[in-house]
Amino acid sequence: MRQRITYLQEPNDAVDPKNLQVTNNSISTKELKAAREERITFGFDELPQELYTVLKASHELHIRWARERAYESIAPLVSRLSPGLHVFYTPQRGSKSSDLLCPILEKVFGGNVSCKSPETSFTILPTERFSHSAATQFYTPLASLDDFRDYLAYKLCPVSDSACQSRVSSLSKAASLDISFDTISHAFTLSAFFPSTISSLAISKPKTSSPSRLEVGILNHEKATDIEELSMAGFLTVIGENTKPSPTLFSFPSRHHPSTEWFSSKFLLPTGLHPNLELSISGSQPPLDDRSCSLHAHITLPRQVFADKYQLSDPLFLASKNLTAVRYITSPVDLEAPAYTMDIWGSSVLLELAPPSSSKSEAFTAQVPLHLRYLEPNAGKGGLEQTEIPYPVLFWACTADEGSKFPINPFDRVNLGYDGLFGPRTLFFHLSPTPSIGEERLTNKLEVPVLDLDKSSLIEIGTAAVVGLGFLWVLWVLVGVWRRSGYGSRTVVEKEKKSQ
Repeated sequence: MRQRITYLQEPNDAVDPKNLQVTNNSISTKELKAAREERITFGFDELPQELYTVLKASHELHIRWARERAYESIAPLVSRLSPGLHVFYTPQRGSKSSDLLCPILEKVFGGNVSCKSPETSFTILPTERFSHSAATQFYTPLASLDDFRDYLAYKLCPVSDSACQSRVSSLSKAASLDISFDTISHAFTLSAFFPSTISSLAISKPKTSSPSRLEVGILNHEKATDIEELSMAGFLTVIGENTKPSPTLFSFPSRHHPSTEWFSSKFLLPTGLHPNLELSISGSQPPLDDRSCSLHAHITLPRQVFADKYQLSDPLFLASKNLTAVRYITSPVDLEAPAYTMDIWGSSVLLELAPPSSSKSEAFTAQVPLHLRYLEPNAGKGGLEQTEIPYPVLFWACTADEGSKFPINPFDRVNLGYDGLFGPRTLFFHLSPTPSIGEERLTNKLEVPVLDLDKSSLIEIGTAAVVGLGFLWVLWVLVGVWRRSGYGSRTVVEKEKKSQ
């Protein structure tokens, strides 16, 4: 097992190395203001048997989670995801163990994970153009990591190991979680990001029978000489090997960069069955002047809501919404099916926005037309059902130099759902999401009209009565027509002819 704990500081919060106390098996200081990333890499023999069985049948498995409450990111960990649980999965060829994936997801993250099997619940990602993304995707709303925390505490932490129990318990404060496995590296990695706080630092090397390595870094962001690079400076300590912190300064190319702009989103009222999602962006200037850059929105839509690719194919209609084009949309998307008849998780859309073309940056809005599916009838809710749509991810996508080699970035983050829709040499400049006034969560609420079962009996009786009256009226009209011009009238005419 290998552990890496990285404290990320702003330059003006940099720690004085004289205040760091390093012993043979610990590092500590009284006060430290920093964000934190904890990364643990497990060997197969350290994993629960049920998890090992799933991984053995997987070519790659990437699980990403982002919390609903807004948080501040810090370089180099600036990449964003829509709130909720995202799963990106590629099975082994000829594997028949994929049926184990959904049950383990429900067991680890809770029973609210609505997943039947990768074949029926996952959507297919495009791998024909860019092969560096997983083959399938799954998403479900997930407000907290409580069930995951309990699973880790039971499966990985001995009851007597208070340090392990404490670290697992701290996951309730995490802003994001990454779990990654692929057959190339043959490593199972768990990473969690915690936003900036002020607290004391006290880390000890865990007492385990198996060999382990614990590295602690205290780093701050420095100005890099190359726009594609990030530069970090600070101190690194390998607990049990170093007797004092080692100063370090290093730079690396990074695919994810921070942006000074921000955005918010909301549904325009009244929403009805065809809501419009409005994106409010604080600025319109690209982050780089010497590169080709375009502003994109990646929208994750649960099965209750979908976007119509035929509606979004009209250039004039898109221009009226400050949109340029649809760069990707999950296919196929059933435009007629009610939500409660579907097993698939939903869909995702990548839209290129059309910022104002002016010499200076200015705020603007863009609108995304969406459509609601019919939801399952309910009782006692007044004929309304509330659903939530996670905030999208907004970023500038810019071209990178031909020689850029992002994998050497020790903080690199891939398989986010949208990065696989671009070429491998793409720079992402992320806009920070800001909740609407009075809100703390990065979700948009919708009230959907549904059939009220408390009143459905009256509707059924009324419908039957109207249909019955309509049938009688049609029958009466047919009888009248038959009497005037049908067989009865022909008999009268024939009798008159005979009498003549």
